[in-house]
Amino acid sequence: FSGAQFIHFLLGPAVVALAWPLWLRREELRRRWGQLLIAALAGGIAATGSTLLLGWAFGLPPAVILSLAPKSVTAPVAMGIAEQIGGIPALAAVFAVITGLVGALSGKYLFDALRIPTNRGGWAARGFALGTASHGIGAARAMQVNADAGAYAGLALGLQVVLASLLIPLAFKLF
Repeated sequence: FSGAQFIHFLLGPAVVALAWPLWLRREELRRRWGQLLIAALAGGIAATGSTLLLGWAFGLPPAVILSLAPKSVTAPVAMGIAEQIGGIPALAAVFAVITGLVGALSGKYLFDALRIPTNRGGWAARGFALGTASHGIGAARAMQVNADAGAYAGLALGLQVVLASLLIPLAFKLF
């Protein structure tokens, strides 16, 4: 598994690449942490809730619906969440990757259609939305486009991983 060792070796620099832009904006993030947390919660609930409702409306099998629930977090986390709630981990990984690719490829066009500006605040909103919906793949794309977008996408990615890991299994245990 020498290929896996190489990827594991690159994971450290990748995490630093996402963390550095956040560090540079730490004062701004401290001021806005409450708003960002609420936005992350709302985005995560919308992503998971709409997926569950659509899956149910289309009559998908329960195991597929449960595998779709964590689609907006990175694949390894989605697999763990799916396993906890009774989904199929491999299917959850596929849905997560597809979600990331669709978001990374279509985000610019959607943001332009919604007239989200390309000023500092607009880049932050675009990045946060992309990181919320399209996890690591979206964050990587945002980082390529704009530093502010990349920083906020990385933050949103991290928040979604933590929130989804805690709240999706809890919600399925309660309901």
